[in-house]
Amino acid sequence: MMRNLLQGRRFIGFALLFLFLALLPLPLSRSPKGEYYLHIIILVLLYAYLSTAWNILGGYAGQHSLGNGLYLGAGAYVSTILFLKLGLTPWVGMWIAGAAAALLGWFVGYACFRYGLKGGYFALVTIALAEAAVYLTTNIRWLGGARGLEVTWMGHRPLLMQFEGKTGYYYIILVMAALSILYTAWLDRQRFGYYLVAVRENERAADALGVDPLKIKTQANVVSAFMTGLGGTFFAQYYTYIHPRLVFGEGPSVQILLFAIIGGLGTVWGPAVG
Repeated sequence: MMRNLLQGRRFIGFALLFLFLALLPLPLSRSPKGEYYLHIIILVLLYAYLSTAWNILGGYAGQHSLGNGLYLGAGAYVSTILFLKLGLTPWVGMWIAGAAAALLGWFVGYACFRYGLKGGYFALVTIALAEAAVYLTTNIRWLGGARGLEVTWMGHRPLLMQFEGKTGYYYIILVMAALSILYTAWLDRQRFGYYLVAVRENERAADALGVDPLKIKTQANVVSAFMTGLGGTFFAQYYTYIHPRLVFGEGPSVQILLFAIIGGLGTVWGPAVG
């Protein structure tokens, strides 16, 4: 009963915080620097979302990736190519981008964990793969090469995830961040979440109890990559420009990591607070 009461209070607190953030653009719209402040908050929410996605693998499973920019870039490039070449709205393209990032996450996760890479070795491999993606996309002309890709501005077109001003983008990333926190809170009480923590704390003991570390860690990487790929679509649409170093480079990967470390690894609110 006490546990249910505490969970109820947490949910009420979360709902009140969400309501406050949802109403925040109203007073900011009256400020001469409102757009600037909104831009800063959008970036904070974006990296809170991306860090929450990283936390599934790095916090709960204890596998510290230094190359989540690989999945951010994959999501950004896939959705942008679909938009520019096929005219596919990013609202649809983001799910294809997320699936592409998840497939990449499965390949990277399975290949690394199948051969026992963990700790510093896993971190080095992930950052090496992200850097390899920088040089690969730089030398592919139809991906824009070193110049990158510019998202064509079509005017105020909400169906194309393009908005006049920043308020529309603010509400999109606010909902994404809120859903990522709710998902983490749900995961924290599920069997899969317990398996992740068990693998993090003692992989051999978890294996002896019937938990497959390879399967669990790979699944964690897939979930993290999928969520990050969705974030990559928002990144591309918000900035309206991407290039290899901007999305695949060490910059976003390190920023994602720092949010989670400062806020607290393996916690529901840690990455968002960080």
